[in-house]
Amino acid sequence: MAMTLLVHHRKLDKWLQPGGHCDPGETALEAALRETWEETGVSASALSPNRLFDIDIHRIPARADAPAHLHYDARYILVAEPGITATSHESHAVEWVSLEEALRRNPEQSIARMVAKAKALMDDNS
Repeated sequence: MAMTLLVHHRKLDKWLQPGGHCDPGETALEAALRETWEETGVSASALSPNRLFDIDIHRIPARADAPAHLHYDARYILVAEPGITATSHESHAVEWVSLEEALRRNPEQSIARMVAKAKALMDDNS
């Protein structure tokens, strides 16, 4: 069964994939690997290092310190063995879940598209 790693984001109160911003001089893939480690304690590797899996574009509402803007998530498929995780200061929980459970926990279009693409990729490889 295919599993995915989700974090329950503290500020947004939502289950999301690990992620964050690139540090200076860092590629999007390097940031994805670093953020996954920092947010979950899971060491992962990229399935296809030279290929994006998805780009998610979503609106971030205005806050006191920033105007409303679009946020771009560059998504890669990272591979890791399900096992022990660690919760960071940014999240309430970290869990390995099935793709179906990921969709139940967050039915938003962003996660639904990620789950559908992952299932299609698995079907193509079987």
